[in-house]
Amino acid sequence: MSLTEAFLEIRDLTFGYSRRVILDDVTLRFGRGQVVAIMGGSGMGKTTLLKLIGGLLTPQKGRIIFDGEEVHTADHARLYAIRRRMGMLFQFGALFTDLSVFDNVAFPLREQTDLDEEMIRDMVLMKLDAVGLRGAASLMPSDISGGMARRVALARAIALDPDLIMYDEPFAGLDPISMGVTAQLIRSLNDALGATAIIVTHDVAETFAIADYVYMVNAGRISAEGTPEELSASSDPYVRQFLDAQPDGPVRFHYPADPIEKAFGVRTK
Repeated sequence: MSLTEAFLEIRDLTFGYSRRVILDDVTLRFGRGQVVAIMGGSGMGKTTLLKLIGGLLTPQKGRIIFDGEEVHTADHARLYAIRRRMGMLFQFGALFTDLSVFDNVAFPLREQTDLDEEMIRDMVLMKLDAVGLRGAASLMPSDISGGMARRVALARAIALDPDLIMYDEPFAGLDPISMGVTAQLIRSLNDALGATAIIVTHDVAETFAIADYVYMVNAGRISAEGTPEELSASSDPYVRQFLDAQPDGPVRFHYPADPIEKAFGVRTK
């Protein structure tokens, strides 16, 4: 599928806090049915992009267009309707600790639909079965592992069969087996639902195995983009530093600051 068939578009977007620019004139396109990754180091604006797409933040400049609708200019009622078509997997799952696995997945169905409890039960068990955890429905979050909790959170994210699913660092803190399971679930569930998926991550191997397209963000801009195969073959210094985990390159260790002599009041000749 070509990225020209955009289901979600971010056009010429700029966002920042006070004088600090987080995203600077970025343009991204997400094709319907695709798994698209946004990659980059910590603090590069990846999660901020998800908040802008969900209407939690408003850009200073640019447009966010979701299936033909302007997200950033929508009124409260329209924004709520748009959000109902979005699912979100939060970093580390963010399950309600005082609710069972079943009730965590049932939560969006009870809050946003008028379905009766019998129908909700069937839908919850179907979603849990899709992530391999139907047998854990009665357990509490404290009774399951971190990898299982991430899968429960994924079942909750797809409870309403969303058109867009956003994943914020879905592989963080997982062991290698859980990472592989989560990655394949993201791909298989996306294909089954026909949804568009956005993965915010810095985990290269898992992401490149399932993504159709990748944007790499650095210093508030899109530094590189392409298929995993294209980026793997790239000789761009930033791409190589990131993919090869090189300590030296365009991304510097030190945040910009005054010379250390000035900061500590050291006199120099």
